[in-house]
Amino acid sequence: MVEAILAASGGTYFSNTAFTSRIGAAILETLGQVAVSALVGVVVGLPLGLAVWYTARTGLAPNRLVNRILNVVVDLGRAIPFIVLMLLLIGFTRWLLGSTIGWQGGVPALAIGCIPFYARLAENAVRGVPLGKIEAAQMAGATRWQITWGVAVREARPDLVAAATVTFITLIGYSMITGTIGAGGLGDLIYNWGYTRNQTDILVMVVVIVLIMVEAIQILGDLIVRRLDHTR
Repeated sequence: MVEAILAASGGTYFSNTAFTSRIGAAILETLGQVAVSALVGVVVGLPLGLAVWYTARTGLAPNRLVNRILNVVVDLGRAIPFIVLMLLLIGFTRWLLGSTIGWQGGVPALAIGCIPFYARLAENAVRGVPLGKIEAAQMAGATRWQITWGVAVREARPDLVAAATVTFITLIGYSMITGTIGAGGLGDLIYNWGYTRNQTDILVMVVVIVLIMVEAIQILGDLIVRRLDHTR
């Protein structure tokens, strides 16, 4: 199989100048794009997920109407296909950044798509905290703020980190799509050079690099989770 791929590409692996001259910048652009988007997604998505948990029937301040609205917002955000969201936000991205070209051009769509995704994962993580610990904190006289951040979030840290790891990896996949509208990164390399110019070697090498990135992020995430949760 490997020999067949090499033969089909004319043996240009690692010697294709289009690949060697762009791969370093493409990796950095993808990592920058994903890191900024993930940061925005977690910073905004965590409070949103906590709000869903907080207003749920078993939450600290049950409110059926507010909870229903928040759930609709989260579900609607997750239901929109990313490619549709990206196209809908082209005008907003151009207004915000002045252009959709470059790795920054993919950040708004990635960040906005990331928020409801992480919010739901965060809500599920906090909801998994044993009710006994919440009740014990309430009996001790802790405030809702202290219970939310000092008990619920603290106890859910391993699952929240695991959720962030899944989110980061998902964003890497989505960032490949942003390359089709000129947002740089590995997506731009694989589309404009691997696919459009039918250079199989670039297609294969970019996929291998993405696999390595995903595996490295997963290993790092698992390591952090184990450090936070000694029972795993």
